[in-house]
Amino acid sequence: MSEETEVHGVCAPGFERVRRVFENNFARGLEVGAAVTVFAGDERVVELWGGWADRRAERPWRRDTPCFAFSCTKAVTAAAALRVAERGGHDLSAPVASWWPGYDAHGKGKTTGEHLLSHQAGLPAFDTPVSAEEAADPAAMADLLAAQAPAWEPGTGHGYHAFTYGWLAGEIVRRLDGRTVGAYTADEIAGPLGLDLWVGAPDGVAARAARLTRKAGSGPSRSADIADGPSDDPIARMARAARDPESLYSRSFRNPDMAPVRGGFNDRGVMAAGWPAAGLTTTATGLAGFYRDLLAGRIVSPDTLRAAVAPRVEGADAVLHLTSSFGLGFMRPSLVFAVPRAAQAGAFGHTGSGGSIGLADLDHGISIGYVMNGLGAELSGGMRSMRLVKAVYDSLR
Repeated sequence: MSEETEVHGVCAPGFERVRRVFENNFARGLEVGAAVTVFAGDERVVELWGGWADRRAERPWRRDTPCFAFSCTKAVTAAAALRVAERGGHDLSAPVASWWPGYDAHGKGKTTGEHLLSHQAGLPAFDTPVSAEEAADPAAMADLLAAQAPAWEPGTGHGYHAFTYGWLAGEIVRRLDGRTVGAYTADEIAGPLGLDLWVGAPDGVAARAARLTRKAGSGPSRSADIADGPSDDPIARMARAARDPESLYSRSFRNPDMAPVRGGFNDRGVMAAGWPAAGLTTTATGLAGFYRDLLAGRIVSPDTLRAAVAPRVEGADAVLHLTSSFGLGFMRPSLVFAVPRAAQAGAFGHTGSGGSIGLADLDHGISIGYVMNGLGAELSGGMRSMRLVKAVYDSLR
């Protein structure tokens, strides 16, 4: 937008640099509308918002404006699965086929629940085309994946399951509890804790949600130049994979096919479907509050959380070609979850395509939520969120 964009909200003494970075993102024209919230323990130390909820500047962004947050969903789905397992005494290290009959087809018999949660299942992409309408049926999506052969032996490698993650990890909730991830989250997490957070947006929420646009923050495309880089450059390999329609990368991110959907992820039907890997609509405060409540033991026990955020896999990602690191559903510091040096030990969370991020830190006791509707070109996180996260950590010194 412009340097005249007014930023609203509160910022506790000592956290003024977060406001400066947030305002600067607007001044540099990187935002349409956005919000950021930070908790230190249970204390809200930052809650800022500004800009517009639509590209035409007809609706101002308000304190309670919800926004679609793409893969930030995965952390919520993981937390729901961990809570179901903890409350029900289910062993996630046991074979999936012990509670999901038929999943052991095509050599998947040794797959565990932990493999589903840590991107080790070997099913990062559907083998058959899936429409957005079909993707609204979690049982049908799960059946497709159960009948499919893995791209690698489960547990022997990892690769980012962009969409399939939700219908794999989500079955932990659906089969062991009986509710979908969206219903379970509403009943057991967001509702009781008072969080403005929905995996599947009701009509009233979708109606006032920010409209996503790529007008701001996307910048000029340099994918062709990047793809022509050295063969040993992982970013160049990822760019080449993005250009190859048969690569795991392309098949993972482009199926379900959103091309025929008018409005893309702004479509009310897609927002309502609550895809459990990319179906979260939330406010910045709702997202930060989710991580605050995770740290406080209100969603799962502290022991369960610590076990879940311990890195299960790290290294070259079979889909992204970059170095990634995952616990049970949560990203850990890596090239795809870049955090300041001070956050390397304790930070965990998940980014969303275009720039959003949810993050918490076990060592520092902070939680952060940042959402925006001006989508950047970033696959995961981005410079706007990185600068805000750094400003938070700088404020702790």
